[in-house]
Amino acid sequence: MAVRDKYQSLIDLANQSGVTNLQVNEDNDVLHVSGTAPSEEAKQKIWDEYGRLDPDMRSGDLVLNLEVGGGGGGGEETYTVKSGDSLSKIGQHHGVAWNEIYEANRDVIGDDPDKIRPGQTLRIPKK
Repeated sequence: MAVRDKYQSLIDLANQSGVTNLQVNEDNDVLHVSGTAPSEEAKQKIWDEYGRLDPDMRSGDLVLNLEVGGGGGGGEETYTVKSGDSLSKIGQHHGVAWNEIYEANRDVIGDDPDKIRPGQTLRIPKK
């Protein structure tokens, strides 16, 4: 059985769940699946399917990399921080409150919203 065949139900679920930027590549008998899930719930359902297919997750034949997007489908906008930027400045430019950008990017920014660095890629929540 090909690795893709083994995980076809997971791929189908990702498509049905509205995962955007879905990429599925097989390399040396390892399937790489990545994309942006519309919600934590959708992401968890896909991980649950992985757990059903490979209960102990020991096969080592799947790399699953899912992020959670900032809103209702259609992808998301990103912004690369430049020198002199602040979350307020970025928010004004995109029509979004600074704290919404911060909440969508805590994993990138950390605990201090004043500590953004040039080169960081931030997700801009959709209205």
